[in-house]
Amino acid sequence: MSAPVRVLVVEDDPVAADAHALYVGRVPGFTAVAAVHTLAEATRVLERTRVDLLLLDLTLPDGNGLRFARGLRAAGHPADVIAVTSARDLAVVRESVSLGVVQYVLKPFAFPTLRERLLRYAEFRAAAGEAVGQDDVDRALAALRAPASAQLPKGLSAPTLDRVAALLRAAPEGLTAAGAAVAAGISRITARRYLEHLVDTGRADRSPRYGQVGRPELHYRWLAAEAGSVSKV
Repeated sequence: MSAPVRVLVVEDDPVAADAHALYVGRVPGFTAVAAVHTLAEATRVLERTRVDLLLLDLTLPDGNGLRFARGLRAAGHPADVIAVTSARDLAVVRESVSLGVVQYVLKPFAFPTLRERLLRYAEFRAAAGEAVGQDDVDRALAALRAPASAQLPKGLSAPTLDRVAALLRAAPEGLTAAGAAVAAGISRITARRYLEHLVDTGRADRSPRYGQVGRPELHYRWLAAEAGSVSKV
């Protein structure tokens, strides 16, 4: 078997960093070597260990991720970069492309979104040999194009799922369907469908909470950041 792609997660939010590193570890052929929260920490990791791919936030406490990527290219560092950011400015997207960023993933996102990007990257990385013609070149580059949305149960959409997942991640004490509905601007029934999907896919759990009267209320809690750990610098 070929060696796994070694991924460095660079994300200033510790909870998101742990979740992203856990996601990486769940994709066959990938391993997260560290999760760090600043560019200085990322530099130290890159100096002492092999890294094939950076999962790089673009806004860090000590600098801009794109400038960091530009510095890596200027220094001849071979690691590829997947930008993971909330920035929706298309000028930033264009600059990312000009620096050789291989994918651009908007936060917040669920595991299937990152999994598809990583698998596409692995397909591109595995391309080898000499192209016979233009078709071979086109096929290699097509591997990096944004994939179709991951299949979700009928009636669920990826943007709403990402929004509900982000709300749940940000609620350490958990959320009820009613609370998620208000925060996400959707109906209680719809919120419960998304929350149950997160439970079914192993990203959340649910437990009853008993009040003084009436039926117990189901509380949902995010699990991704607790299911595993990655070394910190």
